[in-house]
Amino acid sequence: MSADKITILYVDDEENNLFSFKATFRIKYQVLVAISGEEALKILDAKKVHVIITDQRMPEMTGVDFLEKVLEKYPDPMRILLTGYADMNAVVDAVNKGKIFHYLAKPWNEEELDMTIKRAYDKYLEKAELTDMNEKLVGSNDQLEFMLRQRLLS
Repeated sequence: MSADKITILYVDDEENNLFSFKATFRIKYQVLVAISGEEALKILDAKKVHVIITDQRMPEMTGVDFLEKVLEKYPDPMRILLTGYADMNAVVDAVNKGKIFHYLAKPWNEEELDMTIKRAYDKYLEKAELTDMNEKLVGSNDQLEFMLRQRLLS
């Protein structure tokens, strides 16, 4: 697998959906799949992921619950929620609690999902660049303060 591929974690409790997603996107992206939120959290412990796509309706842990847990420990990956139901409360919860990047209805449209993944990854890179620039700015500021203190003391 190429190191420059976008890494996507797709979470769904239906095996057919996992196979379908992987078959559709495995050539273009590095695709990781999980059949539950718990399994997905274990994958996140082991691998760096750029984009997370999760189904909302899953037993034991909903997509929103999963994304809330992700946000606590892994705030960097962009989060996309899929649901086959017109459940507006789930979407609102996902935006407010899971800080999702985008919401899509199931069944997903390949072209729309592909474009959403690309936009999410662009946003991921934008955030990473901003974080890097802020860290450099803090370092420069610390150096300037040190030099100023040295000058005042001499």
